[in-house]
Amino acid sequence: MSWLMVLLVLFLSMASNKKTNIKKESVSIIIPAYNEEENVAKVIGVVSVIDYVDEVIVVDDGSRDKTSEEAKLAGATVFAHTSNQGKGSAIKTGFKHSNGDIIVFIDADIHNLTKDKVDSIVMPILEGKSDITKTKFARESGRVTELTAKPLLRFFFPEITFDQPLSGQFAGKRSVLNKMRFERDYGVDVGIVLDADAHGINITEVDIGEIKHDLSPLSNLHEMANEVVRTIVDRALEYGRVTMIDTLGNYIRSAILGLSLIILGLFTIFFVQGIPLEIGAILSIIGFIVSLYYLFRLIRSSIYIYNKKGNKRNLLKSFVKMHFPVIVSGVVLIIMISTFLSAASITDGEISIEPTSRHLIIFPSADDQQTMYVRGPYTVDSALENELNIIRMPEDARRTLELEYGDIILIRGESYTINETRLGENNIIRMPSNVREYLDIAVRDVISDGKIRSLFEKTEVSRLITNSTFNNTSDSSIDSNLTNNTPLLTENFIINSKASNGSIFEVYINNQLFTKGYGVFDNNKSYTIFINGVYGDSITPSLQSNDYLLYYGDHIIKIKLTNKTSTIKQFKESNFGEFLSFNI
Repeated sequence: MSWLMVLLVLFLSMASNKKTNIKKESVSIIIPAYNEEENVAKVIGVVSVIDYVDEVIVVDDGSRDKTSEEAKLAGATVFAHTSNQGKGSAIKTGFKHSNGDIIVFIDADIHNLTKDKVDSIVMPILEGKSDITKTKFARESGRVTELTAKPLLRFFFPEITFDQPLSGQFAGKRSVLNKMRFERDYGVDVGIVLDADAHGINITEVDIGEIKHDLSPLSNLHEMANEVVRTIVDRALEYGRVTMIDTLGNYIRSAILGLSLIILGLFTIFFVQGIPLEIGAILSIIGFIVSLYYLFRLIRSSIYIYNKKGNKRNLLKSFVKMHFPVIVSGVVLIIMISTFLSAASITDGEISIEPTSRHLIIFPSADDQQTMYVRGPYTVDSALENELNIIRMPEDARRTLELEYGDIILIRGESYTINETRLGENNIIRMPSNVREYLDIAVRDVISDGKIRSLFEKTEVSRLITNSTFNNTSDSSIDSNLTNNTPLLTENFIINSKASNGSIFEVYINNQLFTKGYGVFDNNKSYTIFINGVYGDSITPSLQSNDYLLYYGDHIIKIKLTNKTSTIKQFKESNFGEFLSFNI
């Protein structure tokens, strides 16, 4: 039996310790009162006999009746205002003169207050379960709460979902309440709730059942509603909620506008043929500047509000809701750009982007005067009347195929001259029926710029080069006195669909630079040169030799191979015809 006695003693000791732990903090009851002589003593009588209550303070807020006298007779410590200053001022006065570690605020007009109701308010704090408690209860009317407080809270503080944010009765630790700003009027209740939320303080709503108290007249409700609205709006301003809706909202809208302009500009560049490239590029540039500027301001302001003060978790929830449109716009732009980049190819300094129909070309180097432009798509049409041996090709298609106007394409043994398109037909390729049949295309077919190379794959081309071809060149070393407009040189090559590393060649006649060209030479393959219709010589490009000399009468012809370049032009080997044909 001795061990049972030991266990009993230990159990009683633990229970005693638990009770002692609960009672380790002192409790002050503060009762704000205004003209409550009939009920204030009853409220004091309930709270003053509770064992954990250390002091009861009544603050008479300028009453015109005997509220102070009744409170003193009931045993409370009384502080009186000379004039009515508002419920918040009375609470602030009581808090200032109280001594408890836990402060409980209870209205003086509650007719059915009981110890159990007070316990419901105080015990969660005494037991360490909460820092602040507020009450909810059954009552006949809640017009200000339902019509004013809750709608505003949902708008500015959507994370606050208490059933009765304007409960009137609340309690809190002194250390926590010291961080609060007590409003002077009826906004004090909701102000405490908002301050607690902003500071991340643990606040619990407790149900104290039904209460009976005096209902305020309509005129008082009007005043109460105004004060509640003012308090919520003031707190929204202080804690960045109005800023989020106003300043940050403007930043968000402007950032979305910038991102949308970038998307619109890119879409215009690639998919809208009727709008010039320059307009799409301008839209994208303006959008980039606008979005960059407002995204910077948005991030900076968000960081400032986040670091200022408040419940970080609740603030993050609001941020996510407000910033979500910007995030979505950014994700759309990233996906769009990644789609374009996935359709990009880089060859010898030329970036080519073709997501679908239009073909964006970018030359990062300064070699080309036009560093950025779009190409295609092209619509196939029939040849004009009496142009059975002419292919009218847009400038963009010509550049993609690395052709020149005047070049001759050989198809099924027939020669077709490449000519310019007519005015207003910038994206139309006119072809004779034989050419369309050979290429397996029909009138009104649409060809993307990226497909046109494969369409003309292995097609043979002859380029007639005359001195007049280079009259507009900026290269002063080319001899303009070598010849007149009579064709001097024919260059023959084949179109490949894929670009390869080729060589630039220079042709000198009698030590004077006549022309330049480029194309792909296969190492150790032979390339034939004709002069005036007679075999002149063959060259075999290799890593060991770059200069080749040919002699014809008194003329010395030198072909010099220089830098590598990317090209789709494949020069014809000796087995398939001549590489160059001179007419001197």
